[in-house]
Amino acid sequence: MNYKNLSHPAAIGKRGEPAMEIVKIPRMEKQDYDHLIEEGYVCRIAFQGEKYPYIAPFLYVFDGKFLYFLSTKYGKKIEYFRKSPYVAVEIEKYTKDLSCYTFITLRGYLEEVTDGIDKKLIRREFVKLITDRHLSNNILAALGHSPQDPPEAIALEERSLVWKLTGVKDLVALRNI
Repeated sequence: MNYKNLSHPAAIGKRGEPAMEIVKIPRMEKQDYDHLIEEGYVCRIAFQGEKYPYIAPFLYVFDGKFLYFLSTKYGKKIEYFRKSPYVAVEIEKYTKDLSCYTFITLRGYLEEVTDGIDKKLIRREFVKLITDRHLSNNILAALGHSPQDPPEAIALEERSLVWKLTGVKDLVALRNI
């Protein structure tokens, strides 16, 4: 079978009948993808690795305009961030049986937040996220703290970097219903 012609409307299926058209997942409106971002708190960030992309999970907070992340001060992500801050961030939500799913991918670049007051305010938002959502203290290990620490330790100590996603040039937000 000649696969390069499959997308042509006149393509013929295996049994001689016209091939089915590809169904595209519908795009989301801004209010819908903002809701998806506001509702979630875990994302994946794809960094430009040496040869292949490097993908890592992150907690995030959203202030209505920017996404913020806490990163431990060690690991490949730091090396890749320093070499190139350009990333893709993916946030998704789906039901267990995948009957409903939504996702958004944003391409932009990360900036390290260096202002002391801004960092403290953002860190407090992470404390609020962990306490309001009743997340396990085990997540603190991913943020440079011991699970025995109280979540408030995030705002009191600088064991992690604060990153902000900015310069978003491309956004794809899709959902199946």
